[in-house]
Amino acid sequence: MASPVFRFRNRSQASFRLDGERTFLRYPVIGDHSEWSRLREASRAFLEPWEPRWTHDDLTRSAFKYRIQRYDADRAAGQALPLFVCLKSSGRLVGGVTLGAIRRGVAETCTLGYWMGEEHAGKGLMRDAIGALLPHVFESMRLHRIEAACIPDNTRSQRLLENVGFRREGYLNGYLKINGAWRDHLLYALIAEDWHSMRKKSSGSGG
Repeated sequence: MASPVFRFRNRSQASFRLDGERTFLRYPVIGDHSEWSRLREASRAFLEPWEPRWTHDDLTRSAFKYRIQRYDADRAAGQALPLFVCLKSSGRLVGGVTLGAIRRGVAETCTLGYWMGEEHAGKGLMRDAIGALLPHVFESMRLHRIEAACIPDNTRSQRLLENVGFRREGYLNGYLKINGAWRDHLLYALIAEDWHSMRKKSSGSGG
């Protein structure tokens, strides 16, 4: 399959890219709509149990255009960093990752959200993508803490977070409204000191 052509609005959009071993992350653009909507529709039954309820027009081009405008505004305001996950081998869109609720000052923290198309799940691609994202979080953005929450039934998400170094910190009652119902969540977090320590160990540089 031919690699898709991405239409970026400006040079900074085109130049932003975070590379993993098998995936890369980039800004979403309006030209992604067809591929994004096909992937989301094909994965609907797989994704809906873990996401806020989809609107009736969720997959339409007009709703996607509004989504991109909101992404751009949040990124410009420093409030969020929404990214699409693509395969390095083909450029094919496979999922998404968002750093949200970015807070500076005494907090220097953000939250992590992610989704993966069903046909690409269970192949280690999201682990690769988050592995590419974390150096940007702790070195480029210089945040101190990144949090993630997942439904207790979502064992796949729990394994993912633990595999990339997050620690379970607590239990959040009625935390988010997921697929129309308020659901409890497990709270996970990773702080800069722990990430730097893990990186030193993995590189064999010792203490």
